[in-house]
Amino acid sequence: MLDFLLYVGSGAFVGLVVGLTGVGGGSLMTPMLIMFGIPYNVAIGTDLLYAAITKASGVVAHTRQKSIQWRLVAYLAAGSIPASLITSQLLYHVFTDAEEYREILTTSLGIMLIITAAVILLKRFLRNASDRPHGATGAFFQLHATKVTFVSGIFLGIFVTLSSVGAGAFCAALLMVLYPRLPALHVVGTDIAHAVPLTLIAGLGHLFLLGNVDLVLLGSLLIGSLPAIHLGTRLAARLPSRVLQPILACLLLGMGIKFALF
Repeated sequence: MLDFLLYVGSGAFVGLVVGLTGVGGGSLMTPMLIMFGIPYNVAIGTDLLYAAITKASGVVAHTRQKSIQWRLVAYLAAGSIPASLITSQLLYHVFTDAEEYREILTTSLGIMLIITAAVILLKRFLRNASDRPHGATGAFFQLHATKVTFVSGIFLGIFVTLSSVGAGAFCAALLMVLYPRLPALHVVGTDIAHAVPLTLIAGLGHLFLLGNVDLVLLGSLLIGSLPAIHLGTRLAARLPSRVLQPILACLLLGMGIKFALF
């Protein structure tokens, strides 16, 4: 019962922070579960399905607002979904035990946490840069935006499956840079619409193929987080996200360095 209450409380805390800052739950939930003694592989696998479920309502809301660019979702998913399936298959066939690929998971988690922290800290710079004329490098990426989007989808498919982190912040930053004329609301909507199938496919791979999902833990986290996300969203207008996000980014950066190097 104490464990159940702890996980419900953890879900509520993460949900509240997500609602207040807009930062994806994966970058917070997975490190927290690991700190509670949950094995790395189970924390990552469980968090993937947690992310898919909690983000699903966002897809419905953005669909109603017509703020999803389904063409871009298709380009991303064409790379990420096959990459996720292949990654799960490789983990299953190459390794005989989760402990054998623990270092791969921890290093991937560290890398994606560092990237997420960097994106949060540089968010304003990225937004301003996307509004200004680009040099030769920027022009190249925008000229080949669809190809870069597809390749980035492959990167996301691999590393989200290995770490449960990156489907939100990294993908949003990518869309912001590659498609500077895309309204901010459409960036968010497109990002969420791609994150749901990716985290769902990756999570199902961890569940059925690798056995890395704790369904009781998942249910406990959802009980706490779903109402807390709505509460955090209401409170967000009253609290300075410009202060909260940098603090959170520094915390994620520190954890990312720890997981990547130690």
